[in-house]
Order: sequence, then structure tokens, then C-alpha cells
Amino acid sequence: MSLPSALMTALDDYVAARHDAIVKARRNLGVSELEASALSNIADQPGIRPSDLRGRLGVTAAGVTTLVDRLIGRGLLRRELDADDRRVNHIYLEVDLDSEPWVALRRFPREVESAMHSEPAEVARDAAEMLARVTERVRARL
Repeated sequence: MSLPSALMTALDDYVAARHDAIVKARRNLGVSELEASALSNIADQPGIRPSDLRGRLGVTAAGVTTLVDRLIGRGLLRRELDADDRRVNHIYLEVDLDSEPWVALRRFPREVESAMHSEPAEVARDAAEMLARVTERVRARL
């Protein structure tokens, strides 16, 4: 097998394993793909405004309102009014994505990162640089 083919196979395996791990975590937690994405975005930006969350998720204003209301109803989120403008609200997590069972949503990339530490630094650096260059070349063509 040629090196490019071997690399494509490895990338395909990585993507499939990541997908499978996230699907399993979502199923065990009882959250949809959109709900998991919302939780992750809110974890990355605590206090996010619904309009900003809408933009990150690519849903309508009504869709994000329904989503947030549903997650609040399940005890996963809370909404706080802005202290300066009561028309604005901010969304926060009520669960800790770094603790069980919620950490399962982020376990795969953390485990991969941990496993990469056992590889020689120059190998990991060269692989990252090569993948970045290839991705940029392909992105420029699309």
C-alpha cells in the first residue's frame, strides 16, 4: 500500500472511531447530535447569547429557542438575564462536561491527545505540519 493510501486509511479509521465514540456517548447520555454540539459550544463559551449559539449551530432563531428550552427543561442548561439589558439572556451549562458521565462527549479527542504524547515529538510535529499543508492545498482547490 502506498504511503498516501496508508495515510488516507489511517485518517478514515480515525474519523470512523471518533464518530463511533461520540455516537456511543450521545446515546448513553440521551442527547442528539445538535444537543451535544450545543452543550460543547456553551462549554467553550459560557454565557453565550442565544443568537450567537444559533449562528454556531446553523439553526433558526426558533430552533435555538426550542433547543435551549428543551435542555433547560432537562436540567442541562440555565438561562440568565443580562444585568444591563433585560432583553438579553445568557446561556450556561448546568452539567460539567469534564466530569462523569458528561466527559464521555470529549473523551475520544482527549485520549488521542494523550496517546500522541507517547510518540516522538518530531514525528507528531512532522505529521501535523504535513496534514496542515495538505489540508490547505485541498481547501484552496475547493
